Amino acid sequence: MTIRVLLADDQALLRSAFRVLVDSEPDMEVVGEASDGAQALLLTKERRADVVLMDIRMPGTDGLAATRLISADPSLGHVRVVILTTFEVDDYVVQALRAGASGFLGKGSEPEELLNAIRVAAGGEALLSPTATKGLIARFLAQGDADADRDPARSERLGALTGREREVLVQVAGGHSNDEIAERLEVSPLTVKTHVNRAMAKLGARDRAQLVVIAYESGLVRPRTD
Repeated sequence: MTIRVLLADDQALLRSAFRVLVDSEPDMEVVGEASDGAQALLLTKERRADVVLMDIRMPGTDGLAATRLISADPSLGHVRVVILTTFEVDDYVVQALRAGASGFLGKGSEPEELLNAIRVAAGGEALLSPTATKGLIARFLAQGDADADRDPARSERLGALTGREREVLVQVAGGHSNDEIAERLEVSPLTVKTHVNRAMAKLGARDRAQLVVIAYESGLVRPRTD
């Protein structure tokens, strides 16, 4: 199946470079380009995109607002948004994940990292850049008052999880893959995947990236400040 990719960035030169890279792959194609968030939302619907590479800072409707609108649209439930940012440590990144983005990647990443990000997001997995996979979201949340950021509603919903599902959620929040979690808990990767999917359903998470945010916002996992 060909992955349909939409490029949203206000810099035409960057869009051109991304298009050449994406279109060079046999399993993906660029179906449209947007220079702002409003256009990105429109084209996502019109061109039936699977993955949107979204810049945050764009004129008019920015990438954060566009991500929130895409995630809130039931007809776009299959669409995955990967945020492209100049700075990996960016105050907007955690907001984007809360808004429904599947992850983020620095614009300085290697071409193979970008292509892998598209495939990972299209497969429904969370995507954080290699330098940010473990601990970055925690550091964002640690910038504020952890207790103030805690979401009581999500804390209550954790009660619906089984003990094993909570255990798996803690491991997911630590940035571990299914294979790594399986090894740590001495179960099969398929069992881990089942627990992850059930946790997502019970907590109303679109993907693993949102599970990570929920784990911190609910207080299940405490941010590290070191």
